[in-house]
Amino acid sequence: MKFGALDGGTSRRYHSNMIRRSLWLMFVAAPLGAQQVPATYEPVPALPGAGRPVDVAATAARRTRLLERLGEGLVLIPAATQRNLEVEVLQDSDFRQDNYFFYLTGAETPDAWLVLAAHRDADDEVFLLLPPRNPQAERWTGRKLGPGKTAARLTGIDVTLEVGSLDSLLQQLSVRTSGPWHTLLAGAGAPGQLKRIVQWTSERESMLNVAPVLDSMRVVKDSAELVRLRRAIEITVEAHKAAMGAVRVGMHEYQLEAVIEYTFRNLGADRLGFPSIVGSGPNSTTLHYDVNRRRMESGDLVVADIGAEYGQYTADVTRTFPVDGRFTQRQKAIYDLVLATQQAAIDAVRPGVTVGELNRIARTYMREHSGALCGSRTCDEYFIHRLSHWLGMRVHDVGDYSMALEPGMVLTVEPGIYLPDEAIGVRIEDDVLVTADGHEVLSAGAPRTTHEIEALMRGSDRAGASGERL
Repeated sequence: MKFGALDGGTSRRYHSNMIRRSLWLMFVAAPLGAQQVPATYEPVPALPGAGRPVDVAATAARRTRLLERLGEGLVLIPAATQRNLEVEVLQDSDFRQDNYFFYLTGAETPDAWLVLAAHRDADDEVFLLLPPRNPQAERWTGRKLGPGKTAARLTGIDVTLEVGSLDSLLQQLSVRTSGPWHTLLAGAGAPGQLKRIVQWTSERESMLNVAPVLDSMRVVKDSAELVRLRRAIEITVEAHKAAMGAVRVGMHEYQLEAVIEYTFRNLGADRLGFPSIVGSGPNSTTLHYDVNRRRMESGDLVVADIGAEYGQYTADVTRTFPVDGRFTQRQKAIYDLVLATQQAAIDAVRPGVTVGELNRIARTYMREHSGALCGSRTCDEYFIHRLSHWLGMRVHDVGDYSMALEPGMVLTVEPGIYLPDEAIGVRIEDDVLVTADGHEVLSAGAPRTTHEIEALMRGSDRAGASGERL
């Protein structure tokens, strides 16, 4: 029934019931599956941000590998700057650390600098420059991490200085350090940081961009990174289960989005890895639809492409499921082809293979098994995006797609078929870790076959909290 067709009293009762049932879905149905994932850390009060303890051994090892790769010279990495809530419209925390700075320090302090000095004939040096603490300001912002013994102990960087000493430190280091200077020549967002980088670049002939070297390191995840990435994926898997159990005919996409994002927060996610995509019916055929405003109807498929961020690492898992709990024969046939295509590609993930080869395997499989499913055309013509992307601190993470897979790489595998004329879109996306002898599907806990999805949905209270169908 359309909202416009309701009289005043009926409309108020309808909205009241919808709100009551939505709250039940969010606070009762969603958390049930979520209880499986326990908390993994206790916040450190002295650390800003989420207060996660820094894995000092992991960050030190990354810095050492970077300096070994560079051989000689200086490296200057700026932290992100605090955003201004008086100017920007903020939808989450007003601060997220720069990925490169976080990778090398684990610290969530804004407006800081990391300086590394690689020496050929002496020990390498590491300096962390932090803004001084301001007790008055901290009454508004919360505790910050200033230079001193506490910062040294918590970050594992012995030399911590006030950020105002950056210029004098660089003058000293330039005297005793040979080799080029390296920094991030793109992406330094703060005007003051950018001004300094432009100045250094104009003054020195040998200012190099360190991002490509760091990108080649970041694409292969170490064990500390995988702990956080696994946690982000676990949370996202639970959100998919909650969404499948909560979806009802008559709900709006944003209500299902609320169940998903409630589950994220309930399980300790820091924020969204990207805007949640909850596209039903015709919206399921739009790849990056994230408006999430349509009312879902019987017979619709809904594509939920979602990812929780945890500890600066994001998941990216997509499931497609029927709003009313059962696939039609037509939907199942398309779904099963997408699923078999994905499995063919996942089976091929192992060291030495390239992303391009995986893409060809998937498209060839889909083309050869299309039959008459997509009419006079083969279904791979409706597979309109690439198969995979790297995953890590960004949903489309850094890395060269021409390189051969190595153990420790994490990539998505996500074929799809999109038929706008039928309002049918199907995408299945999993997060896959490359291992020494093949692969591991990190998101395997999310129901993936039509049988698994329908079984979970049958097990939920399809009538809603009040016993009435939405």
